[in-house]
Amino acid sequence: MIAQFKAALVQTNSGNDPVANTAMIVDRVAEAKAAGADFVMFPEVVTLVETGARKVAPKVTQWKADPSLPRFCEAARSAGVWLLIGSMVVEHETKERKFANRSVLISAAGEVVATYDKIHMFDVDLENGESYRESKSYEPGPRACLAETPWGGLGMTVCYDIRFPHLYRRLAQAGARLLSVPAAFTRPTGRAHWHVLLRARAIENGCFVFAPAQTGQHMDGRKTYGHSLIVDPWGEVIADGGEDEGIVLADIDLSLVDQARAKVPSLTHDRAFDGAETPN
Repeated sequence: MIAQFKAALVQTNSGNDPVANTAMIVDRVAEAKAAGADFVMFPEVVTLVETGARKVAPKVTQWKADPSLPRFCEAARSAGVWLLIGSMVVEHETKERKFANRSVLISAAGEVVATYDKIHMFDVDLENGESYRESKSYEPGPRACLAETPWGGLGMTVCYDIRFPHLYRRLAQAGARLLSVPAAFTRPTGRAHWHVLLRARAIENGCFVFAPAQTGQHMDGRKTYGHSLIVDPWGEVIADGGEDEGIVLADIDLSLVDQARAKVPSLTHDRAFDGAETPN
C-alpha cells in the first residue's frame, strides 16, 4: 500500500447537457494531472444536473451504453490517475422508469474497478420552499461499497448518505481508510451542516474524507453550496474549495489514519446493548 498521494477535488457547476459536462470532466482530469494529482474526484450528478424524470429520461442510457464512460476511462488511462466520477445518472437495470445515482471508480489503467448506487434518498421539504423527492425517480442502492485503491480501502458514498453514520462505521470497520462523499448539497443545508457532518464522519472513523461538491446556480434553477472539502482523520479541514468552480489539491499522508486511530481506538470499542425498542 502506498502511504502518500496527492488528491484533487474538482468543484463544478454542471449543467443539463451531458455532452458538454463530459467534455468539461475530461479537460479537468488533464488539468488536475498537470497540477500533480494522483487521484481526481468529481461531485455528485456531475454528468447531468436536471430536474424532472421527463427531462432526465431522454438524456440518460443504460449503464454499459453510456457514451461518456469510455471517455472517462480513457481520460484516466491517458493521465495515469485514479478517477472518481462522483455520480452519473443512468437508467436502472431492473426498475422500469427509474434511474440510478451511480458513483464510479476508475483505475489509472482506465478500468472501472467499483460502482456504488446511492443508498439514502433525499426526500425533504426545506424551509425556503425547496422540495426534493429523489425516491420518485431514483432506485436506492442495495449495498455498501468498499473499493481497493493503491492507498487502501475507499468507502464510496454519495451526498445524503453523510447523515447516516452507521454506513460509515460499517465501511471503516470493514477496512476503509478513505471515504468519498461526492455531493450536490443545497445551500440551506450546506450552510448549516456540511462542514460539521464531514468532520464528524472523519473523526468517528479515523478516515480521510473527500467531498467534491457542486457549486452555484444551475440551469435547472437549483443552487448548490460548494465548499469541496478534504478532512483529515483528526477532523481538520485541510482543503476547502469555497464557492467558485475549480480544483482543490492536498497532499495525503496515510500515516495520519494510524495515528488518529491509535489516539482514540473507538472503532474497536463498539458494544451491543439493549433498549430503545420501537414502541408497539
